[in-house]
Amino acid sequence: MSLPPAPRLRPPRHRVDPLARRWWTLQALVTVSGPMLLTALALGLLCTLFFAGALPWLAPLLLAVLVVPALGYLLLMPRRRYATHAWELGAHAVYGAGGWMWQWRRVAPLSQVQTVDTVRGPIQRRYGLATLTVTTASTAGDIKIMGLPDALAEELARTIGRAAHTTRTAPPAPAGGADAGVPGGAA
Repeated sequence: MSLPPAPRLRPPRHRVDPLARRWWTLQALVTVSGPMLLTALALGLLCTLFFAGALPWLAPLLLAVLVVPALGYLLLMPRRRYATHAWELGAHAVYGAGGWMWQWRRVAPLSQVQTVDTVRGPIQRRYGLATLTVTTASTAGDIKIMGLPDALAEELARTIGRAAHTTRTAPPAPAGGADAGVPGGAA
């Protein structure tokens, strides 16, 4: 006898704000692509001024090692992130998906939620965005929902916090029926 196939996890229902693409593009320009392009430019200028004989082999090397990867990252990463980042809040769990190269999906039961935080970096604030971090008792790590509008992130943090508190403080349901918790059964 064979086991039925495991159910497939569908994508979460809610996408992040479209402004997240601009945030990720500017972040890439400031942290990765910009420094790589400036390094290529500086090395190209120094080579032109002081080592003109090295330019025939250094220019293609700079192009292959710095310029093409920097432009590829700048153009590809924000689009891929936007296509994969999504979230959903159910009655019993928080579901998040993300990543751009290594993609992840996590479902965390509300009963395991320990903290809910919102973070707004300087570039995020420029676009009115926030990151919601749901910390659980799991060793798998946090669920980070990036690129939410500020107001939605605050509302979602309050909703998840209330739902987690309600789930943890609710009395457990009887295991064996309506009168399972009564000693001696029904009277």
